[in-house]
Amino acid sequence: MNPVAALAAAVLAVIGQPAPSFTATDVKGQEVSLADFKGKVVVLEWNNFDCPFVKKHYQSGNLPKLQETYADKGVVWLTVNSAAEGKQGYLEPSKMAEKAAAEGNKAAHYLMDTDGKVGKAFGAKVTPHMFIVNKDGALVYDGAMDSKATPKADDIETAEPLFTNALDAVLDGKEVPDSKNKPYGCGVKY
Repeated sequence: MNPVAALAAAVLAVIGQPAPSFTATDVKGQEVSLADFKGKVVVLEWNNFDCPFVKKHYQSGNLPKLQETYADKGVVWLTVNSAAEGKQGYLEPSKMAEKAAAEGNKAAHYLMDTDGKVGKAFGAKVTPHMFIVNKDGALVYDGAMDSKATPKADDIETAEPLFTNALDAVLDGKEVPDSKNKPYGCGVKY
């Protein structure tokens, strides 16, 4: 089976269905499970700080601002790095903690998924790839940050904010618009 077919076969994440359960270790060595946040809205953001598309959203301050804003609304934000050891985007946990802080990451946890189990279960393909799990534990969003698939920070202002539209809908108890769309970015380095 080719790697793409193998990844597709391993994906457990389906919109409207329970999100795949997982436990991963964060950069501080703490085990974090999705089940820890039962009853809360959870965001999963796939990350690689070396990716120009991730840089677009961090260097502009867009992602750190969203992380802070939605944390204030009770959302649990988990940043996930699925880069395998030795691949682009991988750093040992203590160095990744330093890098995340320097980049302004304000997620509740920065998870290290070096074996790729979490990423493959969700079908994370690129960085950034965004997922939202509602209070009932169902996956309700799988897609892009916005509608402009460029690494230019100037495009954020004029792009359709697909992810934030979805997250606002979840928090307002409304149907999620465009719940499955094509994410853009750099390939996850499994």
